[in-house]
Amino acid sequence: MPGRVVLLNGVGSAGKSSIAKALQAIATTPFLNVQMDAFLDMLPEALQDHPETFRYRTVTEDGHSAVAIETGPLGARLLRGMREAVAAMARAGNDLIVDDVLIGESDDVYRQLLEGVTFHAVGVFAPLEVLEARESARGDRLPGLARWQFGRVHRDMQYDLKVDTSTASTMECALAIKDRLGL
Repeated sequence: MPGRVVLLNGVGSAGKSSIAKALQAIATTPFLNVQMDAFLDMLPEALQDHPETFRYRTVTEDGHSAVAIETGPLGARLLRGMREAVAAMARAGNDLIVDDVLIGESDDVYRQLLEGVTFHAVGVFAPLEVLEARESARGDRLPGLARWQFGRVHRDMQYDLKVDTSTASTMECALAIKDRLGL
């Protein structure tokens, strides 16, 4: 029997990883957490900011500095492999919480790969000012990345549920997901 997949999609620093951990703690069955960042960390250091993988470029949007991401062929292959790995793990019977940042793609990329698998897409939202403050406080993100992702991440998405981490705690978001999706 195939597993279930819950996609958490949102801007970096929206709270996806924290929600995934909280959801793992309260779900009635075990869920594995698949993090996009874990796949990006598999790249050799020399390819962390590289035209073949992902190039980070400072641009101006609405009069503010932002960091645009350009995906090269190896980066696209890495992301495709991650998403195909998700599908393979789900088909093997694993329940998964997937932490992803879909830019330039819709949730259809998962819906097609996961045909026959129970799939739910959850949008993780917060206002831009909150995201930028979190991004700055973290210290492990390029300043301006949240600004560039903000208008792109949720475009063309069809969510089963939306949560706002600026108005609800991590646990409140996890409980809403658990209750809504019957986890």
